[in-house]
Amino acid sequence: MFNLMKKKNLFSGIIAFILGVLLWSGSTAFGAADGPVYVLTIDGPVNQAMTNYFTSGLADAERNGAQALLIELDTPGGAIDATLNIVQLIRNAPIPVIVYVTPTGAQAASAGSVITLAGHASGMAPETVMGAASPVQATGEDIAETLYRKAVEDLKAVMRNLTENKGGEAQAVAEAMVEEARAVTGEEALALGLIDAVADDRTDLLTQLDGLTVAVDGAEVVLNTADAEVITRPMTSVESILFQLASILMNPIFISALIGLGVQAIIFEFSNPGGWVAGFIGFVCIALALYGLGQLPVNFIGLALILTGFVLLLMELFTPTYGALSVTGTITLVAGFLILFNTPATPEFARLSWPAAILIGLASSGMSLFIGGKGLAIQRKQPFSGQEGLVGKVGHTRSLFNKDGSNYAGTVFVYGSLWRAEADEPLDKGDKVRVTKVDGITVTVGKEE
Repeated sequence: MFNLMKKKNLFSGIIAFILGVLLWSGSTAFGAADGPVYVLTIDGPVNQAMTNYFTSGLADAERNGAQALLIELDTPGGAIDATLNIVQLIRNAPIPVIVYVTPTGAQAASAGSVITLAGHASGMAPETVMGAASPVQATGEDIAETLYRKAVEDLKAVMRNLTENKGGEAQAVAEAMVEEARAVTGEEALALGLIDAVADDRTDLLTQLDGLTVAVDGAEVVLNTADAEVITRPMTSVESILFQLASILMNPIFISALIGLGVQAIIFEFSNPGGWVAGFIGFVCIALALYGLGQLPVNFIGLALILTGFVLLLMELFTPTYGALSVTGTITLVAGFLILFNTPATPEFARLSWPAAILIGLASSGMSLFIGGKGLAIQRKQPFSGQEGLVGKVGHTRSLFNKDGSNYAGTVFVYGSLWRAEADEPLDKGDKVRVTKVDGITVTVGKEE
């Protein structure tokens, strides 16, 4: 029995030793790591394309044994949903993520401040700014005020979570960034404990952060960045194109113009079939507009109103109402453009003002009526070439019209050619006639008085 107990104790001791080694190695693995630091450069508004770049960059860093991922950030803000996606990716990253607001004069405004505070470690270059994270101001109406307060409270809760270990004053300032659009400089942020360093450049930042202990997925990690290899991971060609395209299309005026132009091109294609250029242009414009809408928090009720407005304008062309449907369609267009881009979650730079909405609505309405009217006029216009163009043309008979069954038949010279012709009455040679019908190589004519 004693020997058995000794064996059990020995076995337990071995297990305890192994567990101790594993725990020790797990808690210090990052501290002893000599892997590279991967660098992503994010310059522009926060959008879904930026989220995709961050996701692929983080995966590359992890796959290649990086000890940390450094995000060099300069942004005016962006979409809240894309921002929260990036925050979630950072907080669940398997390696430390460092956010550095750079270069000098850069900003981490609005959504950028949330991303900066989400980093496991963060720094700012001199003369940079962080803050002003409040959502779009409410319009004063009850429902708008309710949605605005909800967006504010949600963001304040996110800020509290991100700064819970930075002290009460840091939390208060972070909440004020949302509630009062407060902004702070790098030196102020450092004094408040919101960031870990004010660094002149990347090398200075990595030197200052060397030895800093951060919490990554519940484990303490010691940064070993002073002499780490730095690997810059630029955007791929596809990522760059999508990001630049998304940045351009995050302009509500541009998106509105694309919607208007696309719908009008498609209207012209249907009202004047036979070509493909107008339809192709319309398809491309609508596709680009939808991609742009996918980068912003928009209210798709607005898009439904815009489409309704165009339908009303088309109805005016087919069932004239002396302008009633035109006015209604134009008002619906303006309301649609306003509702589409003015949700409480829409970043301020992506809002559409009343004057812009009215101007775009009037321009879209006028162009739709003009293009649609021209297309219908072309459809209804008498053909001037081919056999169909003969109808209504005036010519002269070249022979007597003799009885041929129930009709009279002969020949006529019309539109520069000699045709076999039929008539309901006898005709003499040289009579003036007008073509009323074309059937293959035979025309039907009537005597022109």
